[in-house]
Amino acid sequence: MILIVYGYIRVSSMDQNEERQRIALRGKGVPERNLYMDKQSGKDFERPRHKRLVKRLRAGDLLYIQSIDRLGRNYREIQEQWRLLTQEKGADICVLDMPLLDTRNGKDLMGTFIADLVLQISSFVAHSERENIRKRQAEGIAAAKARGVRFGRPPRPLPENFIAVHKAWRGKKIALRQAAEAYGMPVGTFYAKAVKYEKGA
Repeated sequence: MILIVYGYIRVSSMDQNEERQRIALRGKGVPERNLYMDKQSGKDFERPRHKRLVKRLRAGDLLYIQSIDRLGRNYREIQEQWRLLTQEKGADICVLDMPLLDTRNGKDLMGTFIADLVLQISSFVAHSERENIRKRQAEGIAAAKARGVRFGRPPRPLPENFIAVHKAWRGKKIALRQAAEAYGMPVGTFYAKAVKYEKGA
C-alpha cells in the first residue's frame, strides 16, 4: 500500500528543464505540495530540499524522478542515494524515463536482480554523459580562448578625464595620491587602472 506520493526535481546550470520535470511528475499524480526541487550550480551540490524530502519519506511511500541522474552527480552518489531511499528508508522509486527502474515491480529475486543490473548500467551511463559534457565544455572554452574570445564581464570604461589626470601624474605635476583622490579611488586601484591603460595604449 502506497502511503504518500512524492516527486523530486533537480535543475542545474547544465540542464535547465525544471518545467518539463514538473509537468511529467504532475502527470503521475504528484500533488504540488509534495514536489521538492533543488537548484544548484556546478560547484555547489548542497540539496536542502532533497534532504528535507528524505526526512519525510516513510516505508511504502513512492518517489517519482524524471531520470536517474536527478539522484546524484556521479555513479557513486546515484548508487548511495538509491540504497538510502530503497533500503534504509524503505520507499519505492519510479524513474520515468527508465520504466525498468520501478521498485514496485519485480519484488522477487529475479526482479531485484534485473532492477539492480539496470541501475548499475544507467548510473554508469549518467556518469559518463556528465563527464563528456564537461569535456566538451572545456574543449569549447579552450577553442574560444584560442580565437581570442574573452569571458567574464566586459571591462568598465575609464572614468571621465582619466587620461588627462594620468598624464598629469606621469608628468609629475600631481602626486599619485592626488590623482587617486580626484576619482575617490584607493591609490592601488588608480595605479592598477593606470598600468592597464598604459599596456593597452
